[in-house]
Amino acid sequence: MQISNAPGPKAYGQDDHSFQTAGGIDGIRQLVTDFYQQMDVIPDASHIRSLHPKDQEESIDKLARFLTGWMGGPSLYNEKYGRISIPAAHQHIDIGNAERDAWLGCMKQALDMQKSYPQDFRDYLMTQLTFPANMCRNRE
Repeated sequence: MQISNAPGPKAYGQDDHSFQTAGGIDGIRQLVTDFYQQMDVIPDASHIRSLHPKDQEESIDKLARFLTGWMGGPSLYNEKYGRISIPAAHQHIDIGNAERDAWLGCMKQALDMQKSYPQDFRDYLMTQLTFPANMCRNRE
């Protein structure tokens, strides 16, 4: 009997597996574009949409670059904008449970639009994104 030393399948969050599963930079940019489009159409998101500039291009760029590195891809956010602290980057905005929930709701809808993402990957991302979303809260 031969024993294989080949590694098993990578888990999401290991190395660049999440980045690759998301479709690389292009897949993440599509997710983020869909996310910001959801802000425009989901009534519960109107308040958080009003906290963003009318022209969403920079917001899309920042979130796509952040998620690229966060998912194990290249550190594109750091290369263009420098290091980020999620709570510090959002401290100028009043963020409570309603804002967090609206943000997560838009992300869930955007993830559901990514038909190339396996369902377990979408579920994994929603679970993982809850942590930084909670870190942004600065009021009850």
